[in-house]
Amino acid sequence: MDAIDEKILRELVRDGRVTNAELAQRIALSPSACLRRVQELERLGVVKGYRAVLDPAQLGVGFVAYVAIGLSRHTLGEQQGFEQAMRDCAAVRECHNVTGAFEYLLRVEVADLPAYKRFHADVLGGLPQVSMITSYIVMDSPKDGRG
Repeated sequence: MDAIDEKILRELVRDGRVTNAELAQRIALSPSACLRRVQELERLGVVKGYRAVLDPAQLGVGFVAYVAIGLSRHTLGEQQGFEQAMRDCAAVRECHNVTGAFEYLLRVEVADLPAYKRFHADVLGGLPQVSMITSYIVMDSPKDGRG
């Protein structure tokens, strides 16, 4: 990757729907050369895909929490069982296996506090692998770079 590829990536992260002609103009490259570079970045897997950024409020999501999860046992089977349960749960938008005082960090998005309470009790509380739950409620997101 060179400086031109880095410019292309910055522009695509900012606006994944930019036309090739506009992208080429922004980075001062011919449209054909720009398209070849974008296609190569896609072929190499640097650009894994494009997605829409949705407005959570329009979808009825008014409550976001990051949740630290500790497991009762640290076996591969326990981890796999927990991870599958998180994959199956629509409220869990992100699940990260992390190092430190707990094993997983979740991003949970639901309608409101009562919905989160149900998720906390019914989903997390129903998993035998879970031994510790610590919730961090998002009050505002002055910077959110997720695409």
